[in-house]
Amino acid sequence: MSLCAVKGFQWLRQRQCVLFSKVCVHQLHSSPGFTDSCYDGLYPGHIHTTPIQKALLAVGSGVAALQNPYRHDMVAVLGETTGHLALINLRDRMKNDPEGYTILTERPRIRLSTLDLSKMASLPDGSFGREYLRFLEDNHVTPDSRADVKFVDNEELAYVMQRYREVHDLLHTLLGMPTNMLGEVAVKWFEAAQTGLPMCALGAVLGPLRLNSSRLQSLFTSLGPWALQNGRRSRCILSIFYERRWEQNLEDLRQELNIEPPPVILSAANKRST
Repeated sequence: MSLCAVKGFQWLRQRQCVLFSKVCVHQLHSSPGFTDSCYDGLYPGHIHTTPIQKALLAVGSGVAALQNPYRHDMVAVLGETTGHLALINLRDRMKNDPEGYTILTERPRIRLSTLDLSKMASLPDGSFGREYLRFLEDNHVTPDSRADVKFVDNEELAYVMQRYREVHDLLHTLLGMPTNMLGEVAVKWFEAAQTGLPMCALGAVLGPLRLNSSRLQSLFTSLGPWALQNGRRSRCILSIFYERRWEQNLEDLRQELNIEPPPVILSAANKRST
């Protein structure tokens, strides 16, 4: 097969994927009842969807996320429409943990409006709060970028999903991973083992396809095994009241959660490089 034919096939396949995702989303939004008026009082912003609509959302968002892993809106929809059983398990684990139960009761949110950045900046180097703020600054991210949950048809499970999203950057800090593709894949391997969310498993499987050979070697020989091992054995990451741990030493918090330091130190530079 000629090089031109191969490139033509790749282009056609990509166009088919994009068209398919657009058809799924159009079909969903044209379905009767899928409007903001669907809000039924479960929680602000909730949109009720039928099983068929959830399937369409899952397929369409999955294709879009595969095309562009930085489409956080599509990744969010995929997580909400495929994670019901995993969310139940995570909720139960939180309920069986005293600190996790307190979180479920008080429902804290991690937003810029709830963080005292000045106080965190004044904390000593090595403290969890100072290192989290350093992560936000070095990687140019903000906790406000996490989308609100819309498609989870249970108010308590919706909060569990929201909490998972809002502690994602805290997990980057705990694991010492930047937001470049290798760092994100390593975090997804940890999350897949820790949470059981299908979205995380999909990211863990497909993410390596976007890495170059040297980063693949680093993932499979050191970062990957470390992330899976620590994800399986660590304490439930959703059961930690991080807002009350800012002054705690990062290494002490890692030991408490049974998380080992990363075997490789990655730089936050060149965030989107593979």
